[in-house]
Amino acid sequence: MRHINAHTGLLSLLGRGKMQIAFVVLASIFLISCSRSSPVENSGTGSGSSGPISGDAIHVLSNRADLVSGGDALIEVVLPNSAAAPSVKMSLNGKDVTHQFALRDNGRYMGLITDMKVGRNVLKARIPGGNDSSYAIVNYPNGGPIFSGPQLQPWTCQETAVDAQCNQAPVYTYLYKSVIPFLTLQPYDPAHPATDVANTTTDTGVTVPFIVRVETGYQDRDQYRIATLFQPGQPWEPWAPQAQWNHKLLISHGGSCRATYGVGVAPNADQSGTFPPELQFVTGDSITAAISRGYATMSTALNNNGHNCNIVLQAESLMMAKERVVENYGELRYSVGTGCSGGSITQQQVANAYPGIYQGITPQCSFPDSFSSATQVLDYHLLRPYFEDPSKWATGVVWTPLQWAAVEGNLLPVDAIISDIGFFSAFVPSNLCGDIAYVNADQVYNAETNPGGVRCAVPDTMINVFGPRPKDVWSENEKKLGKGFAGLAADNVGVQYGLASLQQGIITPDMFIDLNAKIGGVNVDIQPVAHRLKGDEAALGRAYRSGAINVANNLKDTAIISLTGPDPGIAHDAYRTWAIRARMDREQNGQHPNHLIWFGAVPIIGDTTFTNEAVLAMDRWLTAVEPDLREVPLSQKIAQNKPGDLHDRCTQLDSVVSPDGFFLPVAGVLLDPILGPVLGPILSPTLYAALNPATGLIVDPLLSTVCGINLVQTLVQMRFETPRMVAGDAITTDVNKCQLKPLNRADNYGVFGLSDAQWAKMQTLFPEGVCDYTQPGVGAQKTVPWLTYQDNKGKVIYGGVPLPAAPENSGLGLVAPAFRTTGL
Repeated sequence: MRHINAHTGLLSLLGRGKMQIAFVVLASIFLISCSRSSPVENSGTGSGSSGPISGDAIHVLSNRADLVSGGDALIEVVLPNSAAAPSVKMSLNGKDVTHQFALRDNGRYMGLITDMKVGRNVLKARIPGGNDSSYAIVNYPNGGPIFSGPQLQPWTCQETAVDAQCNQAPVYTYLYKSVIPFLTLQPYDPAHPATDVANTTTDTGVTVPFIVRVETGYQDRDQYRIATLFQPGQPWEPWAPQAQWNHKLLISHGGSCRATYGVGVAPNADQSGTFPPELQFVTGDSITAAISRGYATMSTALNNNGHNCNIVLQAESLMMAKERVVENYGELRYSVGTGCSGGSITQQQVANAYPGIYQGITPQCSFPDSFSSATQVLDYHLLRPYFEDPSKWATGVVWTPLQWAAVEGNLLPVDAIISDIGFFSAFVPSNLCGDIAYVNADQVYNAETNPGGVRCAVPDTMINVFGPRPKDVWSENEKKLGKGFAGLAADNVGVQYGLASLQQGIITPDMFIDLNAKIGGVNVDIQPVAHRLKGDEAALGRAYRSGAINVANNLKDTAIISLTGPDPGIAHDAYRTWAIRARMDREQNGQHPNHLIWFGAVPIIGDTTFTNEAVLAMDRWLTAVEPDLREVPLSQKIAQNKPGDLHDRCTQLDSVVSPDGFFLPVAGVLLDPILGPVLGPILSPTLYAALNPATGLIVDPLLSTVCGINLVQTLVQMRFETPRMVAGDAITTDVNKCQLKPLNRADNYGVFGLSDAQWAKMQTLFPEGVCDYTQPGVGAQKTVPWLTYQDNKGKVIYGGVPLPAAPENSGLGLVAPAFRTTGL
């Protein structure tokens, strides 16, 4: 009951604010290195180390009580009545902190406690009339880590950092929206206010000048960014925010996949890292749209996949930044994700591995995760040297580019070339480290000249997740160093490359055998070798368990609108959107009521209006779930409260009119401000697409096109395949190492089969057998939510162990009661 009352108090806060904001100017930058070991000693994260000690009046709002960071926490003390407030006495670790609490204008007794020590803290409340309470809170340093385990070394901080954990006071700057059409947000100086400031009306009906305050700070040794509508000179307290904030949060992300050894920049565009930010004017800008409606927006450099590809560190930084939002801005109703390419990776893998961080996500140009996608990139990297060098072909074997593409699963080989060039280097330990060259070339690993150097490959930066390789497979360098490099969660043993192309007569048996004889693999340094790559089984199991390979078993509790378009060969295959759905169907008995696909005509992104429209549609969906306080699974609430007009779509033409406004296809971002108010009320809702229950396909009544038939998949959607799918894998494509079955000459090897000599060669090539894609991958298992990779002394736990259940009465301000689950 107190949870429900707390939420009622939250909703009553809309429209209030009481905090004077300081304006700080950003200083210059200098470099500082940071420590690898966890600074938390004897803090205790196990059962009983945090949570209620006595009584139940103390509620920790800003995070789980065992995962608090930065020394602060937003607290509510539930009193028997308001008359008791003046007599309440509060203490933290024996020190009187009553002055930090008061009966606020919202009718709740609340305070922001500060200066907690690292480790276990005890907060006590002496309440007249009984129910004295005490509560243990575990606090971690602002620089982390909390559950990601020992931190990367070496690490370079920003020049303005005040210590080795990259800490510094936050900086506040301002932007504004001009009344002049088509201008992006412009710098704003409260001391010299602009005269062309537009007004905006939020979704709660509050009209204010379109002025945005941007807070930039550092947590977890990297940058975060929080932006919200702000009225300069007016107070803002977490229990009394300014009237325009609607207590909703939009989280943006960044594209690509890289590993970096120093601070980065928090992304601030829907397609950061995929398209230049200057193009958001035409590719969509849901961030500005959300702010205009009253949202706060947030991002962290560590949730930019192109800066940090580590799923655990992504989740940790997001959790810490959300805590910051609650402590300084107020309680949240729900959080929504937006992002393309690598931004879709972060959303989908974190939502599965750390459910509760998001309530809704809108992944665009989708990838399910980095590590199942990595097998496709690995295959491209192995196939290209063979295809592109005719000297490697056997006598009588001649390949055309169209045949290359058939084996690769595409129409043309351009996708393989671009993917290989764009992504493979992130997995090579001897390449320079990440998006910013913080590690000098002479510090980087070199197998010959610097075997003890920094390994810049993504798997090595995730050694806490994958664990080190076992001694029995160590290379000479590992033996010299006395330690294993990070385990490899990839494999190509038993893969029959080009099998479907052989079966279809696109390639000959001699071509098929020659390719499989010469494709080879890579070693632990990701250098080419003649033999196939044999993955580390422990690392493979940990990849599934951690969510680095996203099997989607926990996604049912997140509302998802996936945005995609045709890929003309630029490394963003449309099939991946359907791959994540196929994984969800496998885990949810063929059902996916929480997953929508919007397919449009614009390459990769679907449509220029999709980002804005999807966030608005997601907002309606989550708003519909929010009042549902039934004691039923969250997945049921999400499915049953989905608005009736939200469904799969195949073109943008079915959505000119929607409850969220007027969205003109393709040119919508240019014309909506002009034509929307005029044409929107005129156009008929009959243009909506309709679900055909007989076939399960979506029909656009305007063009009578059907989404799902083979012709549309191939020619319109460009929903192609991968080399593993051509080799027999399903569209789920999350088998990183296949189980093997004996060679069987009766299997389908084309119309004419294989000759005796060819079959003898096959037996030589595949002595252990070939892939059996009817079986789960080696090490395949469900992702275990909320793993920690450190013990209570900060020492690494390779592969992770589950965190205990969230302490009672904690994390209550992170999300409205209807969405609360066992994670946050």
